[in-house]
Amino acid sequence: MLMRQTLDFLLYHWLKVDRLSARERFSEHSRETFDAVLDTCEKIAREKFAPFNRLADTEEPRFDGERVHLPAATHEALAAYVGSGMLAAAQDYEHGGMQLPCVVEMAANCFFSKASVAMGGYAMLTNGNANLLMAHGTPAQREVFAMNEFSGRWFGTMCLSEPQAGSSLSDVATRAEPDGDGFQADPLGPRYRLTGNKMWISGGEHELTENIVHLVLAKIPGPDGKLLPGTKGISLFIVPKHLVGTDARLTGERNDVTLAGLNHKLGYRGTTNCLLNFGEGRHTPGGRRGAIGYLVGQPGEGLRCMFHMMNEARIGVGLGAVMLGYAGYEASLDYARQRPQGRPMTAAGKDAAQPQRPIIEHADVKRMLLAQKSYVEGGLALELFCARLVDEQHTGTADESAAAKRLLEVLIPIAKSWPSEWCLEANSLAIQVLGGYGYTRDFPVEQYWRDNRLNMIHEGTHGIQALDLLGRKVVMDGGQALMALATRISDTAQRAGQVPGLAEAANELGAALAAVGGATKKAWSTGEPEEALANATPYLQAFGHTVLAWIWLDVVLALEGRDDDFAQGKRAAQRYFFAYELPKVTAWLGVVARREALTREMRDAWF
Repeated sequence: MLMRQTLDFLLYHWLKVDRLSARERFSEHSRETFDAVLDTCEKIAREKFAPFNRLADTEEPRFDGERVHLPAATHEALAAYVGSGMLAAAQDYEHGGMQLPCVVEMAANCFFSKASVAMGGYAMLTNGNANLLMAHGTPAQREVFAMNEFSGRWFGTMCLSEPQAGSSLSDVATRAEPDGDGFQADPLGPRYRLTGNKMWISGGEHELTENIVHLVLAKIPGPDGKLLPGTKGISLFIVPKHLVGTDARLTGERNDVTLAGLNHKLGYRGTTNCLLNFGEGRHTPGGRRGAIGYLVGQPGEGLRCMFHMMNEARIGVGLGAVMLGYAGYEASLDYARQRPQGRPMTAAGKDAAQPQRPIIEHADVKRMLLAQKSYVEGGLALELFCARLVDEQHTGTADESAAAKRLLEVLIPIAKSWPSEWCLEANSLAIQVLGGYGYTRDFPVEQYWRDNRLNMIHEGTHGIQALDLLGRKVVMDGGQALMALATRISDTAQRAGQVPGLAEAANELGAALAAVGGATKKAWSTGEPEEALANATPYLQAFGHTVLAWIWLDVVLALEGRDDDFAQGKRAAQRYFFAYELPKVTAWLGVVARREALTREMRDAWF
């Protein structure tokens, strides 16, 4: 109930999501239909996901050399999710979808991430896979592969990383060779044979569905048989686990995709994480080794196709991080209200004869709970705001769409990275609130921390997001995206400056924004990327905190006229963020502005 109350406030009172019903695409919806979706997802998450979150952690995927074994509860949970229709929630009615706004779809998926983020991972991957095919696939590819993923008959993956390459996709070595002279004639797309290895593939092997649709990055050799260097040579292929016909029926032939092993993870264990071998020859479709794959889009445009899904995927990762933080916050809040320990300190000292008081009455525990509240509720607002921008980009007027696109460009690195760092910190604080109990597996908060630790790594590591922000997003098109954000922040600060009690916060936000702008210019003042980007991560942290301060100030402006406990709690979280968090911006930006050279000049031998 705690999270749902906040979710409803953010959706309907802050973002005015119900107004989207005035747009043609969402005209058959209303707050009632949005609420019905949220209610259904909340119920499924509560009954089918949450009770088995610990089970999915302790009975992690097991490979016996032939099959991957998952708890029956995982099968049942995903079947319930498929039955809800959420895989196709944002799709057209004619494709079996609900034409839900992205912001409502994301809000509904909050419940699954909070209940069991690892069990819900299969659905997120499948949705992203199918969305990409809807954008870049041929009509046959959309009908055969995407439609069967949206229906939940098949699940999907993204196969990017390789053991030797990691995040350096320019070093991808998987090869895709034309499959015979008639490779162009296949009705499912130009047909290739793939050989190579893919690492860290979530959902790469299981028996939750009858088939798995892999989207694989690989390089087509040039006339000399060599792979093109860099990212321009990367193409994208559909590689099904089991081969299918144009009628979407399994042919009975297994493709040459083999599970080499499962990775044993710190957390997020309910989602299989795999090393896959393509074309090792264990299976020989058509009597030959090599995994059959169908080209998506044009040769050499694999990354362009893959980046189609990046915005929503990164919002999804950020939202998953928020929900894990939220789960820990609620657990530690409940514990703090019930756990008696310590007595009030008076001028005469402690009176041991007095009863102990709940630890929530201790100032330091309140500090830790306020920190968590400010991180998770602020993070939730950020992710929903970005999802609302996606709807604006897709269904707004030309001017609204262009403005939303500019804002998303600069906010997406924050949407992915900020919650993955600070909602992880919320989980750490939740452990601290529980003390020794928090460090044991008898309470859930340690699992939330372990599950959340992945989010700083996948969908672009923390450092990569920092390089993207400072190296590309804030300087692209002459800094237009940064200026668009600055305009929005300044507007909020100006409105807050007219509200009693918020003028000081408005000035502090304005000062932080000015500091970010000044540090950006100083970082690039020499024009040397090595100098500018050496401190990209502190820049990301400062930028993110400035954005979250803006989000919090904008949120409390929507509380005008309310003085109940809910509103007072939001105002306290905003006050906490400005008093304890926003001042960190100055220190982070110091090394950015002076182009601190230590990390560039540090030598291997000195470690």
